[in-house]
Amino acid sequence: MAHTKAPSQCVGPEYRPDGQKPTATVSTEVSHENVHILPQTSQLIALLTTIRDQKTNRADFIFYSNRIIRLLVEEGLNHLPVVQQTVTTPVGRSYSGVNFQGKICGVSIMRAGEAMEQGLRECCRSVRIGKILIQRDEETSKPRLFYAKLPEDIADRWVLLLDPMLATGGSALMAVDVLRSHGVPEERILFLNLIASPEGANNFAQKFPKLRVVTAFVDQGLDGKK
Repeated sequence: MAHTKAPSQCVGPEYRPDGQKPTATVSTEVSHENVHILPQTSQLIALLTTIRDQKTNRADFIFYSNRIIRLLVEEGLNHLPVVQQTVTTPVGRSYSGVNFQGKICGVSIMRAGEAMEQGLRECCRSVRIGKILIQRDEETSKPRLFYAKLPEDIADRWVLLLDPMLATGGSALMAVDVLRSHGVPEERILFLNLIASPEGANNFAQKFPKLRVVTAFVDQGLDGKK
């Protein structure tokens, strides 16, 4: 498919004028309130540049991908509800803060989603993680559920659904249906992924308007290889 020109902007510290900043390709905007794109900071663009470089070796690819995954998890946690909590500091003073409301769990869409599990564990100690395996049926060419192992009380938890790539969204959409069939309300699902296509993001936003998608980057669109 033909692509329009990739969006770009000057990237660098705010204290530097645009004339002293390099221009970089940034995420395509998506006009859906439930699709949240990470701020296109110089740090994120540098990480994306590294993992998209064909010369990057496997060890560096894993290391810098994990950095992006942690940013995604941290942003995903920002979308969870909180309740007020007041604590006493070591010096005896009162501090009025907040605490997360309810329990969370991760669910990875196998096998690529398993690569995001470590980043989730690094942010959320002792988090429970379920797994869903969906593969394309050779006869129908449609996604088919092969395996699902989820926490027994998943209906009472907020779910962070993990899959690094969102192309057409077929497998991820089916994964959401699996979660809903286990009693998870749509509005308690957050789908985290590194790179999404506009088609996939739009499919998600339209079919599940109460679900939130958190992505690092939306590409220009699918090509013949998707």
